Amino acid sequence: MDWDFTMANYDAVWGFVVQLGLLLLFLMLGNILRRVIPLFRKCLIPSALLGGSVLLLVSVICKQFDFTLVNNRLMQVITYHCLAIGFAAMTLKTEKSTHKTSRAQVVEFGALQGGTYMLQAFVGLAITLVLFLLTRYGDHVISYICGLILPLAYGQGPGNALSWDINFTNTSAAQFAGNGSFGLSLASIGFVVASVFGVLYINLHKKRGTLFVRNAAPSGEIVDQANPNGDEIPDSESVDKFTLQAGFVALAYALSFGFMVFLGKLSAFTNSIAWGFNFLWASLAAMLIKFVVKMLRKGKLMHREYINNYQMDRISGFSFDLMIVAGVAAIEINDIKNYILPIVLLSFVGMVVTYAYIRLVAKECFKGFEHEFFLMSFGTMTGTASNGMILMKEIDPGLRTPTSSLYILSNFPAMVMIAPLLFLLNFAGQSLTNAVIACAIFCLLWLVYTVFLFRRKIFKKRYQNIPETVWKDQP
Repeated sequence: MDWDFTMANYDAVWGFVVQLGLLLLFLMLGNILRRVIPLFRKCLIPSALLGGSVLLLVSVICKQFDFTLVNNRLMQVITYHCLAIGFAAMTLKTEKSTHKTSRAQVVEFGALQGGTYMLQAFVGLAITLVLFLLTRYGDHVISYICGLILPLAYGQGPGNALSWDINFTNTSAAQFAGNGSFGLSLASIGFVVASVFGVLYINLHKKRGTLFVRNAAPSGEIVDQANPNGDEIPDSESVDKFTLQAGFVALAYALSFGFMVFLGKLSAFTNSIAWGFNFLWASLAAMLIKFVVKMLRKGKLMHREYINNYQMDRISGFSFDLMIVAGVAAIEINDIKNYILPIVLLSFVGMVVTYAYIRLVAKECFKGFEHEFFLMSFGTMTGTASNGMILMKEIDPGLRTPTSSLYILSNFPAMVMIAPLLFLLNFAGQSLTNAVIACAIFCLLWLVYTVFLFRRKIFKKRYQNIPETVWKDQP
């Protein structure tokens, strides 16, 4: 076939652009629906989720007329890559704490995230292990491993839920056929849980008089500053500032790709874990780049600040919005027909245990700003960090509490405490016995993290003479 730009070469020339255009158009439509329909706005439903849901509905209708509107495989690819790109951009940001924070609370925030992941993994896996035993001799066997997707869907969103759904589908011992749609469905429900129940929490505590909205800080909303310290590169020189930010993100992802290729060739085991953690390797590569830039600045070999936090926020925001729309649109209804029961059970029980656990920890460890902390954590551990930030800003619009600073500083300890879950995923999918062992390990780790978080209450005599760290709002 001759090479040209006509419909004769639609897949090569126009396929990706049309699918990307659909995502952006329906994202805009979702934003319009959110602005026009007060219920969506009051419930803080993300525009990306609304746009993706409408696109999924339109796609299902089109299939009834034998017309394929959405390329599901391409949507899955976009979801997969956008997760890593978003994490790389978030990690490249310079970590600047705007509040005084205690090291203990930074580690406690990390322990809470680790404990919540382990709780979701333990409960989710326990549910599907029971369902597997009940259905193993029936017509529709429910896989024992699908419950392990709960912490990935709720805690990390569509990208990682999709990735490990595909991995488990390709593992014959797992007896799973989610084909990506199971994980994407759970992640989509997670966004609804984060938004709707976060808003219900705010309204309930306002009526009880136990929650008040803090005044915004005098400085107002944070916006991009052209050159606040005079050491940033100009917005437009020989190359645009945003182009350089995209270049840093691309470099981080290129390094992570190289590392994944290396792991893939190293052994069968490393190959099995390499490709499902693209977001983790991208984050580590971004940390390395940030460290090199810091050393160059310190050694006076780099005289300007090249990484801009505001624009990195825009890159990560765009990536996550695109990930959500593509993730919802990629759901194949036929793939989840046999998994309705586990999806409903995991979604509901996951919501209840996450709510209860974070609420108890917030009251114990983060006195003085427990409501802000709860909303940030609950939104993040059922949706994304964006959901958590939106919910928190409803009662703390000026970021007067140290919650956002604690979240930034707790990234590394959280990553360390979540690591056992990530590295047990492949092991758990290899056999029923492995899944039971992994379930026990998750339960044990959850107990360890929980004992650490409630150590003051558990070991009263040891801590009775140590004053508690209670944050108080300053006028």
